[in-house]
Order: sequence, then structure tokens, then C-alpha cells
Amino acid sequence: MMLAEQAVADAGGVVVQAWPQIGVVIAHSASVTFEADVVKAAKGGSVVSVGLTRTIPVAEGTPAGSGVTGNGATGKGQQSLPGETAETVVPDPGETTSQWDMRLILADQAHAITDGSPDVLVGVLDSGIDGDHPELAGQINRAASVNCTNAGAPDTSARGWYPSNSTHGTHVAGTIAAARNGVGIVGVAPGVKLASIKVVNDAGSIYPEYAICGFVWAAEHGVDVTNNSYFIDPFEYWCDDQPDQAAVKEAVRRAVDYASAKGIIHVAAAGNSRTDLTNNTTDTGSPNDSAPVSRIINSGCQNIPTELDGVVTVSSITSTSALASSSNRGLGIIDVAAPGNGIYSTLPLTMTNGYKNTVGYGSMSGTSMASPHVAGVLALMKSVHPGWTPAQMETAIRAEATDTACPAAAVPAGSAACVGTTANNSYYGEGIVNALAAVQP
Repeated sequence: MMLAEQAVADAGGVVVQAWPQIGVVIAHSASVTFEADVVKAAKGGSVVSVGLTRTIPVAEGTPAGSGVTGNGATGKGQQSLPGETAETVVPDPGETTSQWDMRLILADQAHAITDGSPDVLVGVLDSGIDGDHPELAGQINRAASVNCTNAGAPDTSARGWYPSNSTHGTHVAGTIAAARNGVGIVGVAPGVKLASIKVVNDAGSIYPEYAICGFVWAAEHGVDVTNNSYFIDPFEYWCDDQPDQAAVKEAVRRAVDYASAKGIIHVAAAGNSRTDLTNNTTDTGSPNDSAPVSRIINSGCQNIPTELDGVVTVSSITSTSALASSSNRGLGIIDVAAPGNGIYSTLPLTMTNGYKNTVGYGSMSGTSMASPHVAGVLALMKSVHPGWTPAQMETAIRAEATDTACPAAAVPAGSAACVGTTANNSYYGEGIVNALAAVQP
């Protein structure tokens, strides 16, 4: 790693963050020849690849104190996937009256066995969590929380991991672990703890360096499950045959693999582009931080982290168990399905940009809302089976899902038809996640 950092310095760049655990260095440079200069300056094969993480200048600047080995990375992403919607509604004091989603996945029955263990920690890689919300204040492990949007270098300031201008992370957090306190709602796993790992900047972007920081931070701070309701910007699909994109994809893959090796199971939203991820040949929305260019893509192009190995990929369903019309699908890519349409959960009461909301609850839709249901179920599973490995948990969450057959017609009409069997198909994967089965001895 020191040779790679020296190559960055010799090429006139600044090391923002080094992750020796995975052999990744995040650097800033204003030189248009920086990539070639780093490779030229590298000694002894110390640099395998170099890639740009965004197509626009870095807006946040280079963090003070950069230039030494530490814990961070660089990249861009979105606080919510395209096609997601939100609305504020009156809070429900009955906890379960508005939560059809919990009944559909049998979380209410699972709670008769366990609410989850406080020894289990779920990392919410998102836009931050309102740590003052009464449903969440007692659920957050503050020492394990962090802001990764400072160019990918960890910011552990007291309120750095709070939401700036997005309700997304707080909504996701409530679905996973809103407290059982007699008011509002109850999460899938109200007995577990949360780490707010902020990877969404104020512009709503999740660059690769933010996500890398999030995964490595989670690995080093006792996280058991991560929820990832996003794709990494600025490309919806990162391609192996494009040098910049291949370098970024490899860096993110290393971070995910490192966290998996530390015992973390990852969950990710499938996306809201109505796309069959097994038969996708075009990308018209990338890069999304500058002017998008329509391009032909191939099987080496993947939505990350969703399509990486070791990640449980979740499609979204409605209250009738139909696939949500916006949800991505794909045989062999979707692992399980979960409720994601009109999900009632927590919203921030305040945010650091001055936002105030006296309600504190609301409904949102999208695969971002489906993924945390699965993260919560995995947290319950980990509570009952603390010795299980990520591979064992991934196998179990799929095997224990409720088999759901393909519908008679494509959803929406004219889109990719459901293919596969009742046991495993392109819409539901191996079925609808089942919380009750997950907590059986």
C-alpha cells in the first residue's frame, strides 16, 4: 500500500483515504493525465488499476489532513433509486394497523418468538438516520455510526451521520428496527441495534468512495447485516470492459468481500427501472452526474452492489403480493421478494438543513423499501442463530422464503414476462421473505 500511495504522490495527487485491508487508495488530482502518471510512477506492480469515480469535479473538496494512510474511499451514488415516491400521512398509534407489510411476511408471528437480540447490529448504508426520533433514538449504536460523504474519509462527528436533507435513511431504519414502545410503528426486528452509516451526500449522490468507506467501516465495527437501498453512481451499470468502471467495480467488490469475510450478510434493493437484469443491453441514464449517454452494455456490466456476489437481491411487491410495476427482475439475480409499495415507516422530525416535520411518519414506495424488510428478517435470523455465517444465512433466507408462482401476465403489461418455476423465478426469486421461518430453532 505504501508503494501505491507513493505513486499517487509522485504523480502529483493527494491520498484522501487508504484502505490497506482491501488494497484500495482514494486520491484527488486536478491533472488530466493523473491515471497514466500513477501507473508510470508505480513500482513493483504496486498499482493494478486506476479509475475515475465520477465525471464531474469533486464538490466536497479534499479533507483536511489527507495524505496519510487511514480509513476511506471515493465514489458517488443516489439516496433513493429512480421511481421511488413518498407521502406524509397521519401517524398510527396502533403500531400494526397500517403495517400490512409485517403481516404479509409473518413478522407479527415471528415477534411472538423473538424481537431480535441487542447483540445484533444492522448497518444502514443510506442518507443518515434521525437519532432524535422517539422510535429510533434508543436503537442506534452511536459509536458504530459514521458519515462517509467527506470524500470517502470517515467523519465520526456527533451529528455527521444525521440526515441533511433526505428522509430516505430514516424511513429505511424504521422498517428494520423501529422500537416496540406503544406508539407509531414497530420494525421487523425491534430488539436489534442500528448503525447509521451515511453514504449519501447533500446532492443525493452515492459515489463509490462513500460506499467503500461504508462497507469497510461496517466490517471494522461489529456490523452483522448491511442494508443497501441504492445503486452506486454515476453509472447504473459498471462494466468490466471499461477501464475506469472496471477499477471502481473491483474496489467495491473488494470492500463487499472484505465485509463478508468479517461475518456480514449484505442486502440490496434490486432497483426500480422495470428492467430484466439478466437480459439488459442498453443503459440510457448514465453517467447521472453529468450528461447521460445512451450506450450498449453487455453481461459484464452490473448494477452494484446489487449484483455482486454475497449480496441478497430483493424485488418489491404490493399488498396483494404482486410484483411492483417499477421493480427490476431477473432469473438467477433476484433472491427474494418483500413488501415495497406504500410502506409506512418513520420520517425525520428534523434534519441538519433546518427541515422540520411534526408528524414523524409517512409512506414510501420502491425497492428501497423492500430491502430493509429482508435486512430485518436476517437480523432476526442472526439473533436466533448467532453462529451462522453469511453463506449459511443467505442459503436459509432463500430456502425459507414462501414460494410464489409467476403471475399469468407480465407486470406491467408489455414488460418482461416472469420466467422460471414456482420455487425460483425472475419476479420473486425463491419466494417472499418469511420472518416466522427465519426464527425457528
